[in-house]
Amino acid sequence: MKGLIQRVSEASVAVGGHQIASIGNGLLLLLGVERNDASKEAKELCRKILSYRIFPDEQGRMNVNVQDSGGSLLIVPQFTLAADTSSGTRPGFSLAASPDVANRLYEEFVAEAKSLLGAERVQTGEFGADMKVALVNDGPVTFLLEVGGSK
Repeated sequence: MKGLIQRVSEASVAVGGHQIASIGNGLLLLLGVERNDASKEAKELCRKILSYRIFPDEQGRMNVNVQDSGGSLLIVPQFTLAADTSSGTRPGFSLAASPDVANRLYEEFVAEAKSLLGAERVQTGEFGADMKVALVNDGPVTFLLEVGGSK
């Protein structure tokens, strides 16, 4: 399972021209679910993301996590993160989880995030939708975190 996190001062998701989610300061997470992922990976990656220290402390060093910063989390399912890009000039998707498995694990990830961070601080995209994601990357600060067999 892969999570591309970006520290943002704001981020939003629109579907069909209508904004469905938005946050201020916090993390935008693009979440990719791979074929061999299970509930264990969803919980492990969620805990890793929420505890990852990429917000500045009083001295300006990246030493504070999203939980302690008071920031929010916008979770966007991102099928293309599971792409195999090791050869050629076109991505392959044989490593991606099937849509039903990916949706279940995405929902489990969201539930875990809401239980740890608080439902009021977690927003989501829409699984399987054509989404337009807007963000202001703060820094810029971007990290790819992985758990399971893909790392």
